[in-house]
Amino acid sequence: MATATTSKGTADRVRPMTAGEKKVIFASSLGTVFEWYDFYLYGSLATIIGAQFFSQFPKATADIFALLAFAAGFLVRPFGALVFGRLGDLVGRKYTFLVTILIMGLSTFVVGLLPGYNSIGVAAPIILIAARLLQGLALGGEYGGAATYVAEHAPQGRRGFYTSWIQTTATLGLFLSLLVILFTRTLFGEEAFASFGWRIPFLVSVVLLGISLWIRLQLNESPAFLKMKEDGTASKAPLKEAFGQWSNAKIALLALLGLTMGQGVVWYTGQFYALFFMQSILKVDGYTANLLIAWSLIFGTGFFVFFGWLSDKIGRKPIIMVGCLIAAITYIPLFQMITTKANPALEKALDTVQVSVVANPAECGKLFNPVGTRVFTAPCDVSRDFLAKNSIRYTTTEAPAGTPVKMVINGQEFPAFDPAGQTDVKAAKAAFDKTMLAALQAAGYPKAGDASIIKMSNPFDIFRPQVASVIGLLFILVLYVTMVYGPIAAALVELFPTRIRYTSMSLPYHIGNGWFGGLLPATAFAMVAQTGDIYFGLWYPIVIAAACFVIGVLFIPETKNRDIYAGD
Repeated sequence: MATATTSKGTADRVRPMTAGEKKVIFASSLGTVFEWYDFYLYGSLATIIGAQFFSQFPKATADIFALLAFAAGFLVRPFGALVFGRLGDLVGRKYTFLVTILIMGLSTFVVGLLPGYNSIGVAAPIILIAARLLQGLALGGEYGGAATYVAEHAPQGRRGFYTSWIQTTATLGLFLSLLVILFTRTLFGEEAFASFGWRIPFLVSVVLLGISLWIRLQLNESPAFLKMKEDGTASKAPLKEAFGQWSNAKIALLALLGLTMGQGVVWYTGQFYALFFMQSILKVDGYTANLLIAWSLIFGTGFFVFFGWLSDKIGRKPIIMVGCLIAAITYIPLFQMITTKANPALEKALDTVQVSVVANPAECGKLFNPVGTRVFTAPCDVSRDFLAKNSIRYTTTEAPAGTPVKMVINGQEFPAFDPAGQTDVKAAKAAFDKTMLAALQAAGYPKAGDASIIKMSNPFDIFRPQVASVIGLLFILVLYVTMVYGPIAAALVELFPTRIRYTSMSLPYHIGNGWFGGLLPATAFAMVAQTGDIYFGLWYPIVIAAACFVIGVLFIPETKNRDIYAGD
């Protein structure tokens, strides 16, 4: 029996895909690409959406609320995993991800039609957040269904390769959303795009929805699920069996802490936080930043399949663990190099311009402001908040009690802004900000639109040294993503039996990606604002990835040779 099994496994490893297997992979992957396209449109347009739906707030606060609305979709993904994972284990894989894509597509279409705050008031952000929550619920059920469906069609010894095509879908969906956004921006121009053109990519989703539904209706149910139903071995209570029994719940917890939380932060750092970092901190224009990310994805996407294939040879665990480790070690130097290449004037100013806030420590509070609603009134806090929002590196110098707070720029002293006693606080603060920005720019900090900041004139303007070097650095970040993400579906599928597979793998995946990963941009931005160090936010993914590496090495088993039906 052992010889027969080995021979069959070896044959499966080398035979080409059948036409039916290709259809399964293509149909599952294409539908999932469209679903990720819908989900990531919002993230790519968060700043514009903030201006449309949160215009009652100052711009900085509107941007934070836009990011938090984006994060709301991630927060509910684990609940979607529970709802649709249970449905998938009870009713079937095929029908469940038909439902998820329908919810996703319609929610995205609604956002494209939704009037802004200036038209319908507070109803606009409420409906927007409701649509994001529905998207998150749908996506929570999508990934587990697609990955399980493909894995259950894959031959023994090739699950890493087969499921790696599903792993390309998140990046391809992001890439497709960037392409549609760039095309629409170019067609309408920046002003018209910010006014109404941003809606076009959302409205296009209804066409993608129709294509996706038609494709998925052509699929048959997973053979493993059908056999389980025929044999009468299906779980009658997938949630209770998966998480109410410690023997199964323990595996799900280890999958979260030793696999998906690290994979999640590496994924979002390499793609979303890199985009946010360039636009919000390095002041790279949106057109250029999106093109840079798009090119890095073009060059990197094939490595999802490569590392999935490699995981069939050497194992899932070593590839994922090495990806987490080298990401944790190299993130700060890589982002520093991106700063050097993308905005050299800022990089030089960070090293040469000495900025300090001189104040009594008792008069300085905490600047942690993740939702952007705090209003600072103490002169020390107002000063530090201003510097943090303008990507200025500063230190805080202790002064005796009763000493007036001041800002020192290369030895030149400026009295801090004090809202107390101002008849028109807003106008006085605007005048103070203008004066301080002029002083900082005179000391060496670049102006907005500085000629040294990277800028692409067209999508194929990639051969200039500055552009090529930034794309190369972003490609390294994407390579880390492919290492941790390419083998993850196979690793998760192989940890759980068929009767609770959809439910069990979906929850740790979506907590790791939806919570640890999806909350990364807002959390990292708040950390930067607290410290004034533009790289401080990177400690969030560094610590999570390093912890995942340690837990994974110690407790996660290698699964590449497992028979996923052995426990059925």
